[in-house]
Amino acid sequence: MTHRSPRRIAPRPWLRVAAAMLVTAASHAVAQERPLPAAEEQPLETSDGVRFGAWHYAAPPETKPTATVILIHDLGGSHKSVGDLARALQRAGCAVVAPDLRGHGTQTQRSGEGDPHVLLRKVDFEAMAASHGRVRDDPASSHRGEIEAVRGWIRRQADAGTLDLDRLCVVGSGLGATLAAMWTVADWNWPPTTAGPQGQQVRALVLVSPAMSKRGLSMVGPMATETIRSSVPILVLAGAGDREASRFFDQLKRFRPKAWFQQRDGQPPEKARDLEDPGDATAFLIQYNTTLSGDKLATDTTLDVASKMKTFLDLMLDKKPRE
Repeated sequence: MTHRSPRRIAPRPWLRVAAAMLVTAASHAVAQERPLPAAEEQPLETSDGVRFGAWHYAAPPETKPTATVILIHDLGGSHKSVGDLARALQRAGCAVVAPDLRGHGTQTQRSGEGDPHVLLRKVDFEAMAASHGRVRDDPASSHRGEIEAVRGWIRRQADAGTLDLDRLCVVGSGLGATLAAMWTVADWNWPPTTAGPQGQQVRALVLVSPAMSKRGLSMVGPMATETIRSSVPILVLAGAGDREASRFFDQLKRFRPKAWFQQRDGQPPEKARDLEDPGDATAFLIQYNTTLSGDKLATDTTLDVASKMKTFLDLMLDKKPRE
């Protein structure tokens, strides 16, 4: 009788990607022991006169940053409320800049007087994400809110060779997710000049607990643009009971019917029917078994959110930028 060796089945590539998106990195605990540069405050100002602080978490010494991340906190938060996430991304090799939005933190002020975040109006939030004008890097001919001012600082550091604007990514938490989406749309809307392109610098977008509507801001506007519908890769992170985040991602799936991957709590990973490898997807959902949301979800060390973000950013940044 002839004995046949068991047939070896090669693991499907998409399962390897799924595992990378879901598993906690084994080296994470060891990496925590590496000394990290202290966060340094950078005083910045918007074009409408708001002075604020942005904290730069530089990549570890002798490490080329794998991504340059603008990290935007939730309503009522500050750079401190996302500090643990900033340091985790820093530890993973990213350069992170986390601003205090107007009405938040200790440095935000307008004409010498700070406004508590509870008094902020829709127009104030829209101003935070403002980015428009004729010449983007000319203060005299452009309008810039806090996020755009941070991008301007990153551009200056890139010119000096210390940061990489070509690997720019944005992470927004809670209401900060809406602001991140709004500003990403603005970035992609900058028209080219005779000197070259001015926009489309955001390579990937991470939205933690995004809401369809909050404090007068709506995702309807960003969702109506090709930037959010199809152009920029997006990772959504949320708790299992977060209906707003699920609603957002379900709409995103309709715009990207062949390019989505999801891991909902308690369910096996799923992908678009015609998608061979989730590494080729541009819309991802990771759902956690938690009631946490916003900054609290983003910084919960038991969930290891940073490793999921890092895997996503690496996947997207390894791709050739869109022409």
